[in-house]
Amino acid sequence: MDDESSYICDACGEEIVIPVDLTAGTNQEYVEDCPVCCHSCIIHVVLNRDGDAVVSAQLEQDRM
Repeated sequence: MDDESSYICDACGEEIVIPVDLTAGTNQEYVEDCPVCCHSCIIHVVLNRDGDAVVSAQLEQDRM
């Protein structure tokens, strides 16, 4: 179990390390601005059976 993970920003390609709230449920989704390029990303966090977080992101504008 780790309380941080990372994703690759679709806009700028940077690896972004984020904290993971292990108490917020096994499937989480929220919007966060990339700290490098400021584009809004939808962050998807899935906790597997071992408690490890699998994080992915997509640009918020791609969802429309």
